[in-house]
Amino acid sequence: MLWRENEGVRYAQFASLEQAGAVHAVFTRHGGVSPAPWASLNVGGTVGDDPARVRENRQRAFIAVGRDPASIHDVWQVHGAAVAIAEAPRPMDSPYRQADVLLTDRPGVTLFMRFADCTPILLYDSQRRVVGLVHAGWQGTVKGAARAAIQAMQSRFGSRPQDVWAGIGPAIGPDHYEVGADVVKQVRLAFGENSLNVLRLNERSGRYHFDLWEANRIWLQAAGVQQVEVAGLCTACHVEDWYSHRAEGGRTGRFGALIALP
Repeated sequence: MLWRENEGVRYAQFASLEQAGAVHAVFTRHGGVSPAPWASLNVGGTVGDDPARVRENRQRAFIAVGRDPASIHDVWQVHGAAVAIAEAPRPMDSPYRQADVLLTDRPGVTLFMRFADCTPILLYDSQRRVVGLVHAGWQGTVKGAARAAIQAMQSRFGSRPQDVWAGIGPAIGPDHYEVGADVVKQVRLAFGENSLNVLRLNERSGRYHFDLWEANRIWLQAAGVQQVEVAGLCTACHVEDWYSHRAEGGRTGRFGALIALP
């Protein structure tokens, strides 16, 4: 990934998406106004931080990449695979829709989501001019949120998967993501033979670890996407840059990711 900083706000971009022309960013935790344990660019409004600070952090993030904060369209993320189409910015006084996939073909809309170990997936079809943003924790990954996004881009906007550029952002890495027997069972049901590539047995503990990066790459490629860039950055390894719900014991903030048409 490419590292950027503007007005103290530090963020990362995918080299492939930048080359393709997408306006996008995955924001670190640097450059905001929140105190510990949310220090400092927390954009999560349900983690105990003051709402005024969260609004200020969100505005700083948008301004850092040259987007109007009023162009935001976000959703209530519920760890599923439901798709929402953003026809216009979401007014701040309007209720949230529940979804974990956001798509738009409107240049005046900026898609925005929040993360703290779950996988951000950014999508851009430069031919049909469509962008997408996906939130995929273990549940969204097992349910195929990434695949649902590509299918919706095809059905709603006529996208061809081979025209889609995809970036899999910072998330908890397989070395840190130990999962229980119920999750292992669901992963095996969802991925079949590919579960061998996404579940790793820790011989010392006898427990399995789930590779969210590889699992979502598999979904994207199975859907026909040929251009997938994986950040390979573990949020639990690098809490100096990212919020990690697991590594920080649940007492932390949320980092933001956005994407918009140029």
